[in-house]
Amino acid sequence: MSPVFVRRVRLPASAETAFAWHERPGAFERLGPPWRDVKVVERTGGIRDGARVTLDLGFPVRHWTLEHHGYEAGRVFRDRQRSGPFARYEHTHTFEPDGDHCILEDRIEYEPPLSLLGRLGAPMVDAQFDALFAWRHNVTRWDLERQRAREALPLTVAVTGASGMIGGALTAYLTTQGCTVKQLVRRATRDASEIKWDPARGVLNPAALSGVDAVVHLAGAGIADAPWTAARQRELVDSRVLSTGLLARTLAEMPGKPAVLVSTSAIGWYGDRGEEVLDETSAPGHGFLAELGQRWESAAVPASEAGIRVVHPRIGVVLWPRGGALSKLITPTRFGVGGPLGNGRQWWSWVTLHDLLDMLLHAIDTPELSGPFNAVAPEPARQRDVAATLGRVMGRPAFIPAPAFALRALLGRGMADGVLLAGQRLTPGVLGQTGFEHRDPHLGPALALMLGRRAA
Repeated sequence: MSPVFVRRVRLPASAETAFAWHERPGAFERLGPPWRDVKVVERTGGIRDGARVTLDLGFPVRHWTLEHHGYEAGRVFRDRQRSGPFARYEHTHTFEPDGDHCILEDRIEYEPPLSLLGRLGAPMVDAQFDALFAWRHNVTRWDLERQRAREALPLTVAVTGASGMIGGALTAYLTTQGCTVKQLVRRATRDASEIKWDPARGVLNPAALSGVDAVVHLAGAGIADAPWTAARQRELVDSRVLSTGLLARTLAEMPGKPAVLVSTSAIGWYGDRGEEVLDETSAPGHGFLAELGQRWESAAVPASEAGIRVVHPRIGVVLWPRGGALSKLITPTRFGVGGPLGNGRQWWSWVTLHDLLDMLLHAIDTPELSGPFNAVAPEPARQRDVAATLGRVMGRPAFIPAPAFALRALLGRGMADGVLLAGQRLTPGVLGQTGFEHRDPHLGPALALMLGRRAA
């Protein structure tokens, strides 16, 4: 008899609503485990009979092809392995009505990979399934709770920077929430879901934005992607200020304007503030990032002057295993050489990627929210405590410091002092005032869930 893995979760939605969520574009991306870099090689169809997806699981498995069958609208769909790591694999997703809620059962019948010596490998496979479905069920439950709270408003949202880590995740999230997403791209467009623009040349056709309800502006060169030479600093400024100005002026000139422009900013706006507790009423800081943040937000003024509600999420240190600061901390920690950056006393006002996506949607949906808000968790942590918590979650020591002088020599004084060694101790005051609820308020459980581990 083949091993069987079964997990159930009660979802805050009817069976039909939860099933429909799984059918929407973006659901597959929402459910992927963040601790594994799984790439979609090819996909045809959704979850109906005959649809297929081929995944690249990386070394040593490479490609895994699954085919859907047994589709019953609102109740059941199945996928089985056509080729890949298992000797046999079939996954049944069943949605059982439970009043105005439903029970989702994930049932997997499988034969472990031959490399795991057949059934002797079942406990190892089950442990991986446990972590995976803890993640999947958490995401599904929270996403459906958000959908229920906002009554699935059918919005059309334009997104810049959609090819980046945040933009790609936001696109998947918005589509599962029932929104239509139009991506602003610099290359030639491929279909009607894309809008061509060129911020450097000031090119954006207002007609292409007709019918858009909201705009989320994420575009900008990566702050920590390259050393801060004079040319790089100009690129960091221009990529934000020019694109924001073009977008704001274009929206202001439209006869049928979108209701809201969510134009992102960053906590660098506050500068390096040591132990000072900061909220949205605090004064701006000093230094390159603070000045950049001020120019960045000011570039959106033409939109607000034209009557568009403009919101500036000042984004903290985004935690996600496949990008940003956390991805750079994971590798040394895995090899036992993680630890504080400098003395580690600097405050990191962090936010998980999924909480940030919720905040961006909250900014779209909340008419009373305008101006800046701190897009951070309610519990900032010193950087040394972030490193130590990551070490505990991963079961590794994390006490070897990266001295400030070494970081400055490697990255340059500007980037090292402005990004890694600077600190901002922020509170999310405006979010609290507008009724936002964090998914991930505590650092240890958040890291454990994202990494498929036990809570620290």
